Amino acid sequence: MTDPALDPAAPYPTALGASDLKTITLLGQDLATDVMGNVGFGELAFWLATQQRPTPGQVRVFEAVLAALADHGFTPTALAARLTYLSAPDSIQGALAAGLLGGGSRFLGVTEDCGRFLHEVLRDRDPLPSDDDGWDALALEVVEERRAAGAFVPGLGHPVHKEGDPRTRRLFAIAEEEGLVGPHLTLFAAIGRVHPQVLGRTLPLNGAGVCGAALADLGLPIPLLRGFALLARTAGLIGQLAEEMRRPVARRIYETVDRAATPVPPQPWT
Repeated sequence: MTDPALDPAAPYPTALGASDLKTITLLGQDLATDVMGNVGFGELAFWLATQQRPTPGQVRVFEAVLAALADHGFTPTALAARLTYLSAPDSIQGALAAGLLGGGSRFLGVTEDCGRFLHEVLRDRDPLPSDDDGWDALALEVVEERRAAGAFVPGLGHPVHKEGDPRTRRLFAIAEEEGLVGPHLTLFAAIGRVHPQVLGRTLPLNGAGVCGAALADLGLPIPLLRGFALLARTAGLIGQLAEEMRRPVARRIYETVDRAATPVPPQPWT
């Protein structure tokens, strides 16, 4: 019998977009009458990823995460987009892609790294702690294990907001208001309380890390967490490019670096 996966005549099932002569459907809804004008973009993005329509509370937390990650100024992702636009102003898609491709372990990737880390800690814990003392004990165990392994706790610390990331307090508050503080946020909060006992200093909970914990508590797929960070940053990059068109700085950045280039002898890789 022919494997359906290899049979070109077999159907290709999808619950996402499809169309015929007169209609377009999306997630089982009529796009024109049920979705357009009735479903916000954040709600739709959540719905597309989970194929379950989110509650208003889930939408609020999700959109707060998107807002938190949209733009952080002249980061490498923004500079990459602006400089690419300088080089190829005919390719907006190239400038956007250049910025998005820079989202990795140092910028934007913390959201995924923290959410995945917390998820892996919690995955095999049954039962979960039932009170703050239990969560603190688990957090202490986790931080001690990372310290012994010479590894950082993802989402702990921030290069600028050393006395507290303003996004962190707000996102915890919104999740609390909506009754959506789950085990990932709870464990991350406990890590924030106990880590000074192990590290000997107090570090802030990074806002991008809290975003990862919040997304995981919303039940969003862990392998897609970086995708949501990139979704948010796409809006920010559009803003960066719009500003570049009105008040360009990319040429000055390029010329400053170019004029500062200083020839030195070749240095072999070691």
